[in-house]
Formats: sequence, structure tokens, C-alpha cells
Amino acid sequence: MSGSFGELLWTLCYMAVLIGFSAYGVHRWWIIYLFLKNRKRAPQPAAHFDHLPVVTVQLPIYNERYVAERLLRAVAALDYPRELLEVQVLDDSTDDTRDLIAREVAALAATGLDIRHIHRTDRTGFKAGALEGGMRDARGEYIFILDADFLPNPDILHKTVHFFTDPNVGMIQTRWGHLNRTYSLLTRVQAMFLDGHLLLEQTARSRSGRFFNFNGTAGLWRRTCIEEAGGWQHDTLTEDLDLSYRAQLAGWKFVFLSDVVTPAELPVDMNGFKSQQHRWTKGSIQTCKKILPRILRSQLPWKIKLEATLHLTSNFCYLLLAALCVLLSPTGYGGHGWVRFFLFDAPVFLLASVSVAVFYICAQRELYPRSWIKEMLLLPPLIALGIGLSLNNARAVLEAIFNQTSAFVRTPKYGIEARTGEQAATWRQSRYLPIKSLLPIAELGFAVYFTYFVYTAAMAGHYSTLPYLVLFQLGFCYVAFSSLSQWIPPRWRSAQAA
Repeated sequence: MSGSFGELLWTLCYMAVLIGFSAYGVHRWWIIYLFLKNRKRAPQPAAHFDHLPVVTVQLPIYNERYVAERLLRAVAALDYPRELLEVQVLDDSTDDTRDLIAREVAALAATGLDIRHIHRTDRTGFKAGALEGGMRDARGEYIFILDADFLPNPDILHKTVHFFTDPNVGMIQTRWGHLNRTYSLLTRVQAMFLDGHLLLEQTARSRSGRFFNFNGTAGLWRRTCIEEAGGWQHDTLTEDLDLSYRAQLAGWKFVFLSDVVTPAELPVDMNGFKSQQHRWTKGSIQTCKKILPRILRSQLPWKIKLEATLHLTSNFCYLLLAALCVLLSPTGYGGHGWVRFFLFDAPVFLLASVSVAVFYICAQRELYPRSWIKEMLLLPPLIALGIGLSLNNARAVLEAIFNQTSAFVRTPKYGIEARTGEQAATWRQSRYLPIKSLLPIAELGFAVYFTYFVYTAAMAGHYSTLPYLVLFQLGFCYVAFSSLSQWIPPRWRSAQAA
């Protein structure tokens, strides 16, 4: 009896997980449809300013000694009238980044650039607090925000600011590029992840009238929009997502420019990437808890409510994926035969797994029409990495659900733009390497478990399941070993390499 009850409970849990995956798979297909339907409808400014407005560039920085000077020089090269440009360096640094910035700001100010170094010793609110504090003294009608690892093109303000001639436009988001896309397998896969989100999702939502979000950087805000939406708030780790939804709930219109690209540096180390993913995932669930009830109670059209619901809850997929890792077992996986395959596995494969492949194929084909087929070779690593991140991101979801507070942990940047050069060779000795955790031990445990799972499936002749299981095995192996490799002391690693 207990065996039958246990099997029933397992089946119900397994079905619930697969139904969840199928729902988000259907949503991904819908995003693909909206993108293909609207991709030719590029937004155009309603008019052009007869007299350009004052723009304040805000640069929130915290301990960015490797990229701060590069950022300041790029901002100084912006092609915009000097009398209409203000630069605020919002510096919360606690290391020698402060001195580097002070020297560079003084040199740029001597050239006539209106640039100020605003240093805080109290990091209340983290990035949101810095932006909020800087805006009080800003003289610009419009605010251009850049994180430390971004390099704006000189003409970016001319390509964007004229959209504000429409008085209903509150924010303009440009698409991120990737300075170090080809540095490693990790950066290539990250670029594919971001391309899917930044091209397909943002384009589909913005051009179909749904809500979409400011990505935290490489975008311009109308100051009045920020103020009327309630300003920068720091009760979530994704202040950008939070403000975006509050502003659109207040009636402001957002514009996404897929053809205006602002290059940025991708994390090159696994622990830094996991830290970034943890912050984004946890912050999105915090924002979901805060904002989604307001959206559902609003008078917005149902299509906007539905899309906002699926968008804000999308990271629950990582909780489903972690649950699936637990539910899969060598003893039960092959025991349900063709019935389970046709009733559950095959539909989920079509709705969820195939939708992932088509989603990223669409993005790569749109961005790289001559080389997209070559990029598709990265699809298996991309799916495997997503699986390997499931424990890291599921933990973030649970922390948000149970209101576990945590600080805003910045993603380390090293000034890497290519596979060669001093920074490319020495980043492993950086003082900014992320804090180690015990999570890679659990990931290693799952890697061993799925290695055994692959072996038993092969021995039992379940060859159709092997590609699926190998993705789980390789995903956890890659994430675990890449994370644990950073536990090796840099001096010992250098000695071994020599």
C-alpha cells in the first residue's frame, strides 16, 4: 500500500513539474510568434528636438578598479554638446578605485567636461541608493545610466534622446552587445542567453504593447517618469525591474531599440556568473511578490496582465528544474514505458525543450545571418549550463519566497575584451573574485548522481533517454568543476601552469 501511495505521489509531483514546464514552453512559443510578427516594426521618434535637452549621465560604481577609467574615457567621448552634458560618477568604492576615479575625473574636468565625483561612505540602498542620491542634484531632464563594464558608442545619445519628443515615453532601452563574446565557452553561451532575452523578449513585448523592463544599464530615463513612479527603491535586488513595472503601471510608455547596441563585458568566471544569476533571479521573485498583486488588481487589459504574470514568475522554472533533478531516478525512470513517454515526456519535449532551441535559433539567425548555423553548435552547452545553474537559481527563488535578506553583490569585472592581454591572463589573481560557497559540493553530488544515472540507463538499454540525461550530467559537471577550480590558490595554480 505504501509503495502504491509513494508511486502515486511521485507521479503527481512529476506531472505537476511537467505541466509547469509546458506552460512556460507555450509562453516561449508565444514570444517567438510576437517577435516574428513585429520584428519589422522598428520604432521611430515622433519628431526631433529643435534644441537638444540637457542629459545627465549617471555612472554607479563600486570597487571597479579594472574598468572605471575605461568607462570614464568612453563617456567623455560622447558626441553631445558639452554644455548640455552632465556626468555624475556615483562612487561607493572602498578600495583604490576611489583614487583612480578622482584622478581621471580631475583630468576630464580640466578639458571642460561637466563631471563630478560623488563618493558615498554609506552604501544604503546600494545601486538604487546611489542613483536616487545622484538624481537629487542632477541638472538633466533625462538620465542616461551606465554600469561600469559598459562602453557606449559616441553617437548613442543622438540615436535615442529624440524618442522623448513623445511626452508619453518614459524610458528608452538599448540592446546590450558583448565585448568579450569569444573569450571562452562560458562567455559564448552567456551571450546566447542574453541575445535571446535582449532581442526576442524585449522586442516582442515592447512592439506588441506589453510591459517590458529596463535592464539596469544602457538606457535613458525621463526624470519626471522616475519621480512619478515613486523613485528608485531598494527593497528588491532588481531595482530596475521594480521601477520599470511601477512606471508602466503609472501609464508611461517604454521604447526598446534593438538596433542601437551598447557593448559590455560578460563575466568570465563561473562563480561571478552564478552570483549575477542569483541576484537577478532572487530580485525578480522579490519584484514579483511586490508588483504582481498590483498588476492583477489594475484595470490593465488581460493580455498585459497575462504577459506580466508569466514574465515575473518565469524564474520559478529553476525551482521546477531542481525538483525534476530530484524526481528523476535510475530505478523509476525507465519503469513507465511508452505510456509515460506519449502522455508526459513527448508533449513536454515539444512544448518546452524544442521551444528553447527555436527561441535561441531565432535570436542567432536574426543577429548573425551568415554564421548562425555555427552558433547553433552551442545549443547543447547552453541547455546543459541552464540545468547546471538550477540549484544556484532555485536557492535564489527560495530565498526570495521566504524573505531571506541579502546584500547587493556586484559581479566582478576585469576589463577583458579579448582572449589575450594582461587582464585576460591575470584575472584569476584579482582581488575581486567572488566569495566561495558550499553550493559547488551539492552540484558535484548531482554530477556524480547523473553520471551513475547515465551508466544505469545505458546498461538497461534505455538509449533514447541518454542524450537527455547526458545534458544533466554535463551541466552539473561543468558548473561544479568550474566553480571548484577557483578554490585553488592562485599561486599554486600559477606554479602548476609553469
